[in-house]
Amino acid sequence: MAKIGNQGDGGGRPPVVFSPEDIIQVEALAAVMSKRQLADYFCISETTFREIEGRQPEVSDAYKKGRGKAIATVGQSLIQQAMDGNTSASIFYMKTQAGWRETDQDVSRQEPITINLIKPDG
Repeated sequence: MAKIGNQGDGGGRPPVVFSPEDIIQVEALAAVMSKRQLADYFCISETTFREIEGRQPEVSDAYKKGRGKAIATVGQSLIQQAMDGNTSASIFYMKTQAGWRETDQDVSRQEPITINLIKPDG
């Protein structure tokens, strides 16, 4: 009996489609889960999750929205803590947002540099 059609035609599992309720869950869980963890939560592979995002842009949008909301909430809390005098919060904010950095050099312990100026002959 000869095969009818091309390889990949028919057979196999149907593609996974997220319901509106699944998409709501993606948004809610995106704040605390990576895409790999979300895939595990929905009992699918990370590759399948990413394929779903490609077929259903609303899934990708929900993930981005959930992450964005969480970042905004935590960021607001961090700024409030810094404004209230939390030194650690202030330092963290300045390092991540204003480019502050620590170095291993302590300027007060450096030996003084002597510069000798030599007058040219002439």
